Amino acid sequence: MRVVILDYGSGNLRSAERAVARHGADVTVTADWDAAVEADGLVVPGVGAFSACMRGLRSVRGEQIIGRRLSGGRPVLGICVGMQILFGEGVEHGVTTEGCGEWPGTVERLQAPVVPHMGWNTVAAPEDTVLFQGMDAGTRFYFVHSYGVRRWELEPDPTGLITPPTVTWAEHGDRFVAAVENGPLCATQFHPEKSGDAGAQLLKNWLATLS
Repeated sequence: MRVVILDYGSGNLRSAERAVARHGADVTVTADWDAAVEADGLVVPGVGAFSACMRGLRSVRGEQIIGRRLSGGRPVLGICVGMQILFGEGVEHGVTTEGCGEWPGTVERLQAPVVPHMGWNTVAAPEDTVLFQGMDAGTRFYFVHSYGVRRWELEPDPTGLITPPTVTWAEHGDRFVAAVENGPLCATQFHPEKSGDAGAQLLKNWLATLS
């Protein structure tokens, strides 16, 4: 299977490349439109500020690449700020930046005694999860972030035709979104590529959805 790590000037590109390649995928790090749109899977990493990541993403038409893939049901995995930019907006130091808008919600500063949230933490994954399949409730993942989605209330679909996202939560001070599974679009706030055996299992589970 072919996987592209989207190179838009942000993220642990080589770490993500190595982590995905360990499972036998043919991995390319690139911003090439055709390669990114046509790959079996696309990984969107991200570190640093929400606004800087969005500028970098738009510079390579990354938000259009993501939209094109999702319209065709092609899988996308966002990591860390690569997850955050999939939401509607991010607020940093009083400045609001528009995100990709694939999900409603605001990325804001964590409310906790110690920020950033840095280190290993457990998550509360729902029963219907695919990403966390085969892992027990005490499994820990590696987080490094000061911002997250702390509130997310989805409007119910009156038609019943739209399947709501599967949302995994974690706690640091208060709750925040740790992962989302929504058809072809998945994302994690933590770093699978830095999360040892647990992260490797999660990437293996995601890659299994590409076939």
